[in-house]
Amino acid sequence: MHEARVALGKRLRELRRRADMSGRQLAESLSWPPSKVSKLENGRQTPTDHDIREWTRVTGSEAETEALLASLHTLEVQHAEWQRQLRSGLKAHQQEIAGLDARTRFFRAFESTFIPGLLQTAEYAQYRFAQSVAVFDVRDDVHEAVAARMRRQEILYRRDKRFHFVLTEAALRYRLCPPEVMLGQLDRLVSLSALPNVRLGVIGFEAAYPVAPAHGFWLLDDDRVMVETFSAELNLAQPQETRLYGRLFEQLASIASYGRSARAIVTRVVDDLAAHVPGVIEGGE
Repeated sequence: MHEARVALGKRLRELRRRADMSGRQLAESLSWPPSKVSKLENGRQTPTDHDIREWTRVTGSEAETEALLASLHTLEVQHAEWQRQLRSGLKAHQQEIAGLDARTRFFRAFESTFIPGLLQTAEYAQYRFAQSVAVFDVRDDVHEAVAARMRRQEILYRRDKRFHFVLTEAALRYRLCPPEVMLGQLDRLVSLSALPNVRLGVIGFEAAYPVAPAHGFWLLDDDRVMVETFSAELNLAQPQETRLYGRLFEQLASIASYGRSARAIVTRVVDDLAAHVPGVIEGGE
């Protein structure tokens, strides 16, 4: 992200020098503080579309505008701030992801803190979206977003798609929703793991990790890695990055339990959780 912003700044500096303008002259012609020119050229500030159009206009390099805008928009995709992404609502973002789903054939996901969206029940998803509304202070269209996520899940039943999910036992135990909602979610996990194109692995607490489960991530084919932070969604597409995350996923998947062993971990979580739900006995009955 920083390297791409610095590279864009260098291109802007080249256009200014080609126009035989000093940084102060360019700033004065645009009624900008001189510090803004310096920050843009040194990659300390990301330009807006308007900044780039004004820069190329003043330096007489309008022919470079579209190429510079393309570089800027690629930069924005790499680091998509949630506040900006969710400006149009939670539902709109789900619809955007559905477009990625349609183009992807092989999904690999590692999650250490929560259940992946494609495996969530509507009730669990509601609590996840409600958190986004509270944290980012965006429009509350939780019910519409939940419906959009449920429609996305239809992709799980397409035989031309393959899915490999690896979850930590901690992700099954974190209290991110009421216990009764989590019980329904755990039951849903077991059901979906029976699908022929879905492989579900669970890393139990007793497993020795070859690499720390620092954060969750998605691998879409071998083309893109998606990482969610508190402030932004990172989209990584450099070959060395996708190869690195591919290796990390294989290492984490290698210590996960599958099939009957994975279901045994889920069952022990259910039994522990059931003790906190009145009227539910061990075994989920």
